[in-house]
Amino acid sequence: MKTLKNNLLFLLYTVILGVIVGAIIWGFLRIMNLGIEFIWGYIPSQIDFPLYTLCVCGVGGFLIGIWKRKFGDYPEELGVVLGRVKKTGRYPYHNVFSILGSALFPLLIGASIGPEAGLTGVIAGLCSWVGDKLKRFRQEVQELTKIGMSATLGTIFRSPMFGFIEPIESDEDSVLPKASKIVLYFAAILSSFGAFVLLTMLFGGSNGIAGIEGQTKAWSDYWYAIPLILIGIAAGYLYFLFKKLTGMLKSKLKKYTVLRATVGGLLLGVSGTFLPLTMFSGEHQIGEVMGDMEKIGAVMLIVIAVVKLLLTNICIDSGLKGGHFFPVIFCGVAIGCSMSLLFGVNPAFCTAVVTSALVGHTLKKPLATVLLLMIVFPPAYLPIMLCAAAAAKFFPTPKALLTE
Repeated sequence: MKTLKNNLLFLLYTVILGVIVGAIIWGFLRIMNLGIEFIWGYIPSQIDFPLYTLCVCGVGGFLIGIWKRKFGDYPEELGVVLGRVKKTGRYPYHNVFSILGSALFPLLIGASIGPEAGLTGVIAGLCSWVGDKLKRFRQEVQELTKIGMSATLGTIFRSPMFGFIEPIESDEDSVLPKASKIVLYFAAILSSFGAFVLLTMLFGGSNGIAGIEGQTKAWSDYWYAIPLILIGIAAGYLYFLFKKLTGMLKSKLKKYTVLRATVGGLLLGVSGTFLPLTMFSGEHQIGEVMGDMEKIGAVMLIVIAVVKLLLTNICIDSGLKGGHFFPVIFCGVAIGCSMSLLFGVNPAFCTAVVTSALVGHTLKKPLATVLLLMIVFPPAYLPIMLCAAAAAKFFPTPKALLTE
């Protein structure tokens, strides 16, 4: 009875933790969206300021550099956070509020990044703090941090199953959690996701990536799957090439925190002035690309995607740090739309295959890739998406393109 009571109590704590995680994510994204609307909507409508984008990004980069020089080069990338938690079972929480600021400010000035890296670090720190306070559960507290991270990923991407699978897929030292752990993971993920959805319904907020509708009715379209997969993989190679180049520049300018962030902000401003679709995470621009792809044109869509792949790495390595998932998904959609125009193939089919191959190559986790993208593409494409993501995994990234 005592063991049962402890298990039920720990389950209750896990559910409460999930609700808190969902509320934090909703609050962060709500503040982010209100800030973006104020900076990029309200102010320009009131003031006609020349080179507004360049000025906001340049000044913003400079201020972010000062912030990072004082509080540290945060947030850490998602892979680094996952690695720390896997190795130690915990994440530092002494600087949670500075991490929140470091995660929010680049998003406000339109950096080509997603919010997942910063939020995952914040939640991991919070879970470690809660674990330290629960002296009664000494053997289970380390699992709280992993559970909290899964809840964070599942809620940010509006895909609970992605939150469960992503941290454990392709982890050689990990096995599928036991039945009791599975219950805890899903209790946290679903309570977090439920709290997020409830707060969004009550007080408003972002609805996430708009789903791409439509499915191919011609079996002949599937003949294009192979070249589309190869194109997506090629875009993945390009992403790692840019990551390598920007990483080399970062190592040479490592000591110059303010300079790096300022230059990153200026490059973001230049790109945003001439190619506005390269700014922000791309989450809300996907619908615009799908609706206006004929107007934008195949060549310009490829240019936008290539520039955004480069700009995402510039932002991350210059100090305007965040996640890369949303920008990479946007790039896959843009390239897929361009291929649809060139091949005359259904755009939903092209974007599903190219994006699955691109994300699958960068993530190297086919199942997690499909679970992430199933919120975007029609269910009928899940088999071909899984094939594309699996094929992309087996095209290894050359060691010369990998960063240490």
